[in-house]
Amino acid sequence: MPKAAHSSGSRVAPWVVLAMLGMLALPAAITLNTVQEPGKLILSTSNPTPHGYTWSLLLFVIPTIVIAFWLLPSEHVKFSRSSFWRTIGLLAPFGCGLDFFFAHRFFTFPNSAATLSVGAPALGAPVPVEEYIFYITGFITVLLLYIWLDEYWLAAYNVPDYSGQAKMMPRLLQFHPGSAIAGVLLIAGAIVFKKFFSASREGFPGYFTFLVSAGLLPAASFYPVAKRFINWRAFSLTLFFILLVSLLWEATLALPYGWWGYQPNQMVGISIRGWSGLPIEAVFVWIAVTYATTVVFEVVKIWRASEKPLRRALLGEKRPSPAVKSHVAGREA
Repeated sequence: MPKAAHSSGSRVAPWVVLAMLGMLALPAAITLNTVQEPGKLILSTSNPTPHGYTWSLLLFVIPTIVIAFWLLPSEHVKFSRSSFWRTIGLLAPFGCGLDFFFAHRFFTFPNSAATLSVGAPALGAPVPVEEYIFYITGFITVLLLYIWLDEYWLAAYNVPDYSGQAKMMPRLLQFHPGSAIAGVLLIAGAIVFKKFFSASREGFPGYFTFLVSAGLLPAASFYPVAKRFINWRAFSLTLFFILLVSLLWEATLALPYGWWGYQPNQMVGISIRGWSGLPIEAVFVWIAVTYATTVVFEVVKIWRASEKPLRRALLGEKRPSPAVKSHVAGREA
């Protein structure tokens, strides 16, 4: 039965998700690498996609509306709305912060006609207001999709007696060395590749470093607890849906038509020639977002279900000092 298999499956399921990614990524990488001379898009007008970036936000807005106002209510799906909004409140600033602090270093926006031409505040230079909407609606879509899959479509594989198991967790904050080591190795590998093998060796792989740090920081802090509560089947379907949308966005629209671009000196230097030279970071970004969103949501939901104050839920029960223990033992004697 799915419920009975959950505890053992939570140990194997993350590796199954990685294997599924590998099954697609490996043949796709080999095939795309055969492109030695990429085709060039020839535009007959200076404004080939009027407000294209603006309209493309519907790729996130419409799924959000459908899930929030039809799929969830029609099936009377109950979920922790406070956990949902707390998770969005924690994560959306990361996406907005990426634009506010680093857009002038990481990105370019060559085709202003694809936007409303409304500048939003950011260090260095304003960014299109669509950028902030892009990240906010992106996090909301990822989380709503995961919730709908977890609580309804793939509910047979979620955690039985969630509240009871949450209350049994001694503490949420548990260091996961595997995630920390993976992050260090990924960043170190990116630096080595950038400095010795990249076609653009100037600069630093800042965008990749940001994505790895943001994607793995929640896991490094909470994964040992979160892994047993994550509905990995719901996570995998969410991940592949978001990857499909993001690659449609990046490879066929945004990069070819100049909605946004990337500054080579801040990229690792691995580009996909068959997709208009799309940097590998553009594929990785929504993997990181989906993973971090799922981990953070489950941790927030565990905390809310445990009915413990935040500090006690994070750090566990405060142990009495040896002096207090000896005093209590003396009184009992």
